[in-house]
Amino acid sequence: MLQRLLQNKVKVLLFLGLVFLLVLIRSFEDALFYDPFLDYFKSDYTNKTLPVVNHWFLFLGLTFRYFLNTVISLLIIVVVFQDFELTKFAGFLYLLFFSILMLSFFVVLQYYGETNKMTLFYIRRFLIQPLFLILFLSAFFYQKQVN
Repeated sequence: MLQRLLQNKVKVLLFLGLVFLLVLIRSFEDALFYDPFLDYFKSDYTNKTLPVVNHWFLFLGLTFRYFLNTVISLLIIVVVFQDFELTKFAGFLYLLFFSILMLSFFVVLQYYGETNKMTLFYIRRFLIQPLFLILFLSAFFYQKQVN
């Protein structure tokens, strides 16, 4: 195992560098993105009303963050699997999930926000965190092992 790691040290360094970029996005989220829900969900939000949001800036902020996470995640998939077809498929899934999640987020925010705070929390979590990367890496790795 250690011998394989040494042979693939460039891949390992690239992988670690890309993961570090994901950590940087998380670390500087307050400065990089407009998201009034960052502080809201860190507090005791169950007893508070939803914050006033500028829907347009929130959409742009969530889109920008999702885009950055997606690009870095796709690069990680390329580094790990070196399979362009797999990366295209993952890119399609990212686009599909973005459309579904963004539409769901704004529908819940607009019509059901006060009564469905946890739904907002979890939809937003999928939009701002690279959770799909964890799912895709494990699924693609399993698929490669089966084949």
